[in-house]
Amino acid sequence: MGFLKRIGIDSYMLMLLGTVMVGLVLPAQGVASDALGQVTYWAVALLFFLYGAKLDPASVKAGMLNWRLQGLTFAATYLMIPVLGMAFALIFGDLLGPQVTLGLVFLAVLPSTIQSSIAFVSMAGGNVPAAICAASLSNLVGVALTPALVAVLLKTGEGGVSLDAVLRIGTQILLPFVVGQILRPWVGAFVRNRKTLTLVVDRGAILLIVYSAFSAGTVSGLWASIPPTALIALIAVMLVLLACVFGMMAGAGRAFGLPLEDRIVLFFCGSTKSLATGLPIATALFPAETVGATVLPVLVYHMAQLLICAMIAQNRARRNATALVA
Repeated sequence: MGFLKRIGIDSYMLMLLGTVMVGLVLPAQGVASDALGQVTYWAVALLFFLYGAKLDPASVKAGMLNWRLQGLTFAATYLMIPVLGMAFALIFGDLLGPQVTLGLVFLAVLPSTIQSSIAFVSMAGGNVPAAICAASLSNLVGVALTPALVAVLLKTGEGGVSLDAVLRIGTQILLPFVVGQILRPWVGAFVRNRKTLTLVVDRGAILLIVYSAFSAGTVSGLWASIPPTALIALIAVMLVLLACVFGMMAGAGRAFGLPLEDRIVLFFCGSTKSLATGLPIATALFPAETVGATVLPVLVYHMAQLLICAMIAQNRARRNATALVA
């Protein structure tokens, strides 16, 4: 386990992989599937209530003073990567198939991660207050902007977003988030001081969503329609996409003359995509029988970004430590 942690694989990633396997081998069916759907629905609602209760709008306002960094990070998340994602969808769409390609476009418009991107910035010696602002702003806006972008980009064909999906986003995600923001002055400290509670809800909700999605895919026979070569192709495409995103972030930081600590923020906050935000939105937007294939790119990208970002951050931390000693 020590070796796995050193290369960025922790117990939670192993649990994610295990949940995928259980969904493939022992899917929930009938009454169990209905019960799982209800539990997952309310777990997601609770998750976004806690997000609303934790996120402090004041920290976003303070960090906005560094407008160049925040503007670049926001543009990377909601403009540069979506354009790149659409290009990849056009190039590799025939190879990946329609549902997985839909997931690739969905991945491209997701907000940044919060916990992991800030942790990577801190480990690498970057501007942590600016990272907190960038990640918080990305998620505050992304709760509404991501579904809107999906609706615009996928407005035609079977992958289009229905009115029911929009209403589900409002009631399951936006409403709990807004209620959490409203109640934050009274419950914010309670939520922040109970990190175990938020961690269990955060990770538990994601595991429920993953199991539900892959169970539905198994029951509907979806996985039989996706050949192993398509999965191998997906992994390869996601790694190439991630490499291109890393290159864009590094190049943009240098092109705009950002100091090193701000370039680190742009690199990690601009390149990462949130599994915690993405999976709940996916369950609200897409049909249950196909959501498993749709979130496959999100899962692959998420695991790859954690592994590679952890190694990059650790390498930067070692270089910083060496410089201090010297």
